Amino acid sequence: MHQHVDWKEAPKSARWWAIDANGYAHWFLTPHVVSFTDFWFAEEVPAPTFGYRDVWQKSLTERPPT
Repeated sequence: MHQHVDWKEAPKSARWWAIDANGYAHWFLTPHVVSFTDFWFAEEVPAPTFGYRDVWQKSLTERPPT
């Protein structure tokens, strides 16, 4: 788990935080199942980078249990 993510800044429904290949950070919200389909999606919301400096492929951080 990356200690740099400040979950106090996250939307209530944020489940993950990550940096993409372009250096932008996002909160990924709780997934929703699309009606009448067999797939789900997770909405992305812009997020602070929190000074993350490691490679983006290692940035995915799950919200800790409360």
